[in-house]
Amino acid sequence: MRSTVQEFEAQYLKPKVVNVQSGDSVKVSQKISEGSKERVQIFEGLVIGTRRKNSLTSTITVRRIASGVGVEKTFLLHSPLITKIEVIKRSSVRRNRLNYMRERSGKSARLDRVEFDSKAVNDVDVAKSQTDISPIEPSDVEEKVKNASSEKDSSKHDDTTAKNNNTKDAKDTSTPKETEANSSK
Repeated sequence: MRSTVQEFEAQYLKPKVVNVQSGDSVKVSQKISEGSKERVQIFEGLVIGTRRKNSLTSTITVRRIASGVGVEKTFLLHSPLITKIEVIKRSSVRRNRLNYMRERSGKSARLDRVEFDSKAVNDVDVAKSQTDISPIEPSDVEEKVKNASSEKDSSKHDDTTAKNNNTKDAKDTSTPKETEANSSK
C-alpha cells in the first residue's frame, strides 16, 4: 500500500527518464525563460554524481570546464524544465560521487570509455506511457499463445536435427577404455 506522499509524487513523475550514471558525458537541454521569450539551453559535461535514483527528487550533478573555470549544475531529472537528456559517452567508474574529478585537469581527468548502445539508452518514448496502453482482447491473447506454441514446436524440431547432424560430423575422440565401457552398458 502506497502512502499519500508517494501517490502525490506519482502525479509529477515523468513516465520514462534516461538511465544516467556517474561517469557519463551528457547533454542536458533545459528551458530558459527570459521575459516573455522561451529558449532551450544545452549544458554538456560529465556527470559527477547522482542522488535518489527512483525518486521524484532524483538529481544529477554535471560538471564542465567553461573558459578555464569549472562549472557545475545540478538538474532535477523529473523537472518539467528539463526537455531532454542525451548520454554521449559512458565511462567505467567505481564510485557514485566523482568529487576527485574537481582537482584533475588534462590527461589525468580522462576516464576509461565503455561501449554502450546509445540508441537504446537515449530512446525515451514519452508518448507511450502506461495510461495510453489499450486493453488486450482475449481473442488476441489466444492467437499469440497458439503462434508461440507452434514456433516452439518448429524450433524443437530444428534443434534435434541440428544435434543429429553435429553428432554425425563429430569425430570419435573417446579412448579405447571408454568405448569398451560404453559398449558393455
